[in-house]
Amino acid sequence: MTLLPLVLLLTGCRPGADRTSPGPDPAQGPETAISIDAGTTKPISPYIYGANQPEWDKEGDLFTFVRQGGNRMTAYNWETNASNAGNDYHFQNDNYMGASDEPGWTVRTFMEPAQAHGAAVILTVPTAGYVSADKKGDGDVHNTPNHLQTRFLKSYARKNAPFVYPPDLNDHAVYQDEFVAWVEKVKSPATPVWFDLDNEPDLWGSTHEEIWPKNPTYAQIIANNIEFAGAIKDAAPGALVFGPVNYGWGGFMTFQGANDGGGRNFLDVYLAAMKDAEAKAGKRLLDTLDVHWYPEAQGDGVRVTDNSNKPGVAPARIQAPRSLWDPDYVETSWITRTLGGKPIALLPLLFGKLEVFYPGTKLAITEYNYGGGSEVSGAIAQADVLGIYGRYGVFAAANWGVSSKDVAELDGFRAFRNFDGAGARFGDLGLPVTGTSAASNSVYAALDSKDAKRLTLVVINKGTDATSFRFSFRKFTPGTARAFTVTAASLGHAASTPVRVRDEDVLFSAPGLSVSTIEIKAG
Repeated sequence: MTLLPLVLLLTGCRPGADRTSPGPDPAQGPETAISIDAGTTKPISPYIYGANQPEWDKEGDLFTFVRQGGNRMTAYNWETNASNAGNDYHFQNDNYMGASDEPGWTVRTFMEPAQAHGAAVILTVPTAGYVSADKKGDGDVHNTPNHLQTRFLKSYARKNAPFVYPPDLNDHAVYQDEFVAWVEKVKSPATPVWFDLDNEPDLWGSTHEEIWPKNPTYAQIIANNIEFAGAIKDAAPGALVFGPVNYGWGGFMTFQGANDGGGRNFLDVYLAAMKDAEAKAGKRLLDTLDVHWYPEAQGDGVRVTDNSNKPGVAPARIQAPRSLWDPDYVETSWITRTLGGKPIALLPLLFGKLEVFYPGTKLAITEYNYGGGSEVSGAIAQADVLGIYGRYGVFAAANWGVSSKDVAELDGFRAFRNFDGAGARFGDLGLPVTGTSAASNSVYAALDSKDAKRLTLVVINKGTDATSFRFSFRKFTPGTARAFTVTAASLGHAASTPVRVRDEDVLFSAPGLSVSTIEIKAG
């Protein structure tokens, strides 16, 4: 991307001097006072800046974590690359995941470019019990009599025999520990490679009815995850295992109405069971709680994830990230209605469950998307979400669906990963921030573990009017500053923006509906 060449050099001034950049005073009018404590740090996981199936040739090095997942992976046969579309496309077996019959081709060609770009990788291990036996592409497998026996192969957690490559195509079975062992041999040591326990099992009764005519129960999916996690850990002892990969709120609460729930919260039961399984196995089987989160928030009766020009959708999208944390925010959605008009506060809810039922377990959100891919509300929501993930300690996260056409969502990533178009990044040591107003603005601050004199801010103005900010600091004295801003008029081309250091404060005017990143060097 081509950026304006303005770099604001604010040096050589006596203490208290007005170190002014060229251009108008960026702090005219009433100021919003923001305080940043540079003496208290909290590490930000490098793996929150992730995506599913990125376009490496178009998106460069924006992503630090990538996932190969989705409905297609549930019946993926690593031995031939056959898969079944489930209800996404006629329950069809075909070669959509790879025309090549090279064992593992689909996975290898996903993993290699990701690791070459420095991204951690999570791969999906099918656990549903059957994988596709052919690539016929002839429509619904239900049209074949006895389809499970004729169109699928039994998929087992363990081979209980020596692993071989290429795998035996004549044994009428596929072994997932053999798959994991192969991954361990072919992966690069450059970045981590981890494993997901399938995909959204709480919806198998609809998405993969050809394999599971009814959704699994609590007991079934817990036993399933214990079995497959144990096999993965034996084949790859150092790899992290993520599960159960719930699709959303109904999965978190009741495993989509599983008939053995008995009023018990699913995640409470699941986490307690996995903790008990660790005690019995003598080792941890589940490292990371993995859930998906597509906001159900609405504006003008339209979900924010939809592409709609209704005037209420963009404002609702901008506010929707607050449901990740804000104890005072009640979105308009069916979820808050079921809660009796109470806030969701998702991250405190999930971290609370981890603390109670399985301490030490990490949290991942491996699918999410807030919509607005081509409008500034999408950039605002995406940047806000990334800031929230970092602040609250999410371990890994991956946007589902973001691509080169979603220029605004990519701008939300660039605010943290490439804000100046030359590779400059947000820091990795999060700092406490006070003085923000959740409905109007968000500010995220971080130091750089590799450069103690470098502090970065992401400043989000959710209002339509410009806002003047005065940033003050504890245990950090600013010397120079530069800023880059994205607005509706500059999507995909962040513009260098005036910023001022005065009396050891930083003054900045954020345009209405904007995302800005400020880089400050200590004086």
